[in-house]
Amino acid sequence: MHTTANRSALLADLALIAFLVAFDVLARLLPHAWGFMPIAASALFAGRMLRNPVLAPIVPLAAMAVSGLALSGDDWRISLITYAALTLPAFAGMATRNWRGIVGTAGTMVACSVAFFVLSNFAVWAFSGMYSHTLAGLTQCYVLALPFFQNSLAGDLFWTAVLFGGAYMIQRTPLLSRLNG
Repeated sequence: MHTTANRSALLADLALIAFLVAFDVLARLLPHAWGFMPIAASALFAGRMLRNPVLAPIVPLAAMAVSGLALSGDDWRISLITYAALTLPAFAGMATRNWRGIVGTAGTMVACSVAFFVLSNFAVWAFSGMYSHTLAGLTQCYVLALPFFQNSLAGDLFWTAVLFGGAYMIQRTPLLSRLNG
């Protein structure tokens, strides 16, 4: 049987998930610099902030699935790897829940950004047909993707600062902290 506190915690988690998914979908559908999106940052934020962190992977998966309905699709294998790679920050957030401070949070996001770059571009090389399936083709794929990585890393760090900075400010604003607590 659920207690009122458990129900309240679940409702708070569902509200945060709904907000993050809507925010991510909107950001993905509105014009933006290629790769400069909040999805990975939202996943990290969910992994760290949800009372039930197991729900965190829902954020990037739902955001990608819903926004994907309005966008043209990639090869399903590339999409599958992209979706999986975007869940990594959620799991990293769960693993680093007790870490506090800017350095640990930024370091975690940078590691997730690098992992996403490596995984998603490997998938492009393997499944898109754009590159020869040689070491030279793989190298070319990664080199040509570096400008996208720059945007992705900048976006991940920017949106991480926005989400965690916003939460920090809300928790320390007297009126809002009373509503939150």
